[in-house]
Amino acid sequence: MQTLSVIVPCYNEEAVIQEFYNRTKHVLTSLKDVDGYIIFINDGSKDNTKYILNLIASRDEKVKVLHFSRNFGHQPAVTAGMNNCTTDMAVIIDADLQDPPELIPDLIDTHRKEEASVVFCVRKKREGETFFKKLTAKLFYKTMNSLSEVEFPRDTGDFRLVDRKAIDAFNALKEKGKYIRGLISWIGFKQVPFYYNRDARFAGETKYPLKKMLTFAKTALLYFSKKPLMLSVSLGSLAFFIGIVYALWVWLGHLFGFTNVITGWSSTVIIIIFFGGVQLITIGVLGQYIGVLFDEVKSRPEYIIDEKINFEE
Repeated sequence: MQTLSVIVPCYNEEAVIQEFYNRTKHVLTSLKDVDGYIIFINDGSKDNTKYILNLIASRDEKVKVLHFSRNFGHQPAVTAGMNNCTTDMAVIIDADLQDPPELIPDLIDTHRKEEASVVFCVRKKREGETFFKKLTAKLFYKTMNSLSEVEFPRDTGDFRLVDRKAIDAFNALKEKGKYIRGLISWIGFKQVPFYYNRDARFAGETKYPLKKMLTFAKTALLYFSKKPLMLSVSLGSLAFFIGIVYALWVWLGHLFGFTNVITGWSSTVIIIIFFGGVQLITIGVLGQYIGVLFDEVKSRPEYIIDEKINFEE
């Protein structure tokens, strides 16, 4: 009999966590040839999520809980689940029930039929999401695929099934600022899509406001592409070319009398602003990459676990 872990990052999910457990437990119980577990990762929740999870775990020994010492973020929470997963397979899913746990048997069937290490879920419809979020998500994947050396499946999240081979490969990666769906694409192996309709959030509020979405996009870009550095080189080359052309124009204008270099203050200021902008953009891009190196060199852990429940020592 195969074993399966359902990895569930949680942050302030008191309104939905009991319903998520009920539905997921029903699904796992219905599996005849798979022994299912649930790993909840409490990412420093400030509501009653911790106490609800403790109560669920006290009643069900197949529910495992990791409590973080503080809020470290969604990606470190998923990473902790992967690091502490010992089963043959794992399904990564959020607790908000936008991704239905009832699809887990279908993911397992697809995994077996296709003999795939990864089954990633592709959203055909995204209920309950604004036009702005859908548009920015589309632009994000388009930008990432144009800049990255690895092709990322579009309209996907972290909802996916991964087998033991993929889990071990992921756990061997030592970088701290993880973009998980990108890393799972990067490790390779056979990966196949599973198409589904995404529901609206069952209860509570989204944990990915605009600020977190921008931070997430920045992490994905900096960790998966060196092309922004080439963009800096291109902007510098363009600025240099414009400077040469402008210098020739001023010199020839002075020589043949079709311009007045004394009174051309506005054009001079424009050129200075342009060069200054290019320099600031270039320095900013370099600074971001240096910041990534700084975080990696410090080698701080991605997360700190305060308490483990129902884990074997």
